[in-house]
Amino acid sequence: MNSADGAAVVVGVDGSEPALRAVRLAAVEADRRRRPLRVVHGFIWPLLRVPVGQPPDGPPGSGLRHQAEDLVARAVAEAEATRPGLRTTGEIIDGEASAVLLGESPTAAMIVLGDRGLGGFTALLVGSVAVQVATHADCPVLVARGEERPGGPVVVGVDGSPLSRPALDFAAEQAAFRGTTLHAVHAYRHPTSGGPGDMQPLVYDQNELRDEEQRVLTESLAGIAERYPDLPVTREVVRDRPVPALTAASRHAAMVVVGSRGRGELTGLLLGSVSHGLLHHSACPVAVVRAPD
Repeated sequence: MNSADGAAVVVGVDGSEPALRAVRLAAVEADRRRRPLRVVHGFIWPLLRVPVGQPPDGPPGSGLRHQAEDLVARAVAEAEATRPGLRTTGEIIDGEASAVLLGESPTAAMIVLGDRGLGGFTALLVGSVAVQVATHADCPVLVARGEERPGGPVVVGVDGSPLSRPALDFAAEQAAFRGTTLHAVHAYRHPTSGGPGDMQPLVYDQNELRDEEQRVLTESLAGIAERYPDLPVTREVVRDRPVPALTAASRHAAMVVVGSRGRGELTGLLLGSVSHGLLHHSACPVAVVRAPD
């Protein structure tokens, strides 16, 4: 996670309504973190060798480049209206949107983007740009979806693996910034079978299993109280799959935070099933935090 002084919150825009929602969310985040806001538009047309200037017989202000300048200016104005006085800049960068945002990620404090953009199929709940950036970014990625509840807790999914630690740290920081509660959710299922015909999952003590899962959550939260002594922390151990458990918690939350991958994920799976599921189903904004390679 980039913590360099002056690192900006970066928001990707394309002129769509989801992007403007992301701008408003990003402006609030930047103001809360006392960081500048950087509005970025990936301008793909030069790569496709399409003329981008004003056509010879076109009206003043026409042309793809001018349209891009106009949508960035509108996004900057939206951010400034959301948080007056916020240091906000806008830039058009030649390139495909995902590549442009990933290029910003090594020096950004956070990347914010909408769940879908222009050109996305209406049935596609999460756009390809959101998934690609959440998968590969070098900083936390916040996807604007659902409804942000300012007084709600910051919910974080905890699975006990080292991969979930950066997400937990980020969630605690977010809750502290907001002056709200950190709500840690640990979902578990019964022991899995070792093979066909293995009935071992039927022979276990449910109380012992729950005690063990409680211990996993307690150990994962070790150190949070020392770093954030005034941060209220609530815990929830639930016998369920992670996606429905976190989706239920998202209905009362300001934000849900998950790691990009967790315990038990296939190593070849670029974005874990839990983070991918939350991007599709969460009722509030979702932050995906990738553990260092």
